[in-house]
Amino acid sequence: MDPETHAVNERALGLALGTVWAIVVAALVPLSRIGWGEAWRELLADVYVGYDDTARGTFVGISWGFLDGLVLGTALGWLYNRFDGRSGEAVR
Repeated sequence: MDPETHAVNERALGLALGTVWAIVVAALVPLSRIGWGEAWRELLADVYVGYDDTARGTFVGISWGFLDGLVLGTALGWLYNRFDGRSGEAVR
């Protein structure tokens, strides 16, 4: 088995997770208006300063969500590569 197949591109994973989480945070606003996911939106509003169901608040939430997902995804990729023995190697 080729050892490079196990490496994770940390930046790509961070960008992907950040994008997905930002979309989820954005989708919670209209969904909570019809009664779905309101508790989740309220929970995130407690964590993400400025996030609410206004246009500005939605943009703030999307920004926080992207940053949150970016950091988490990058950290997960970094940890995976370290646990897999890839510490310090460049990944394409």
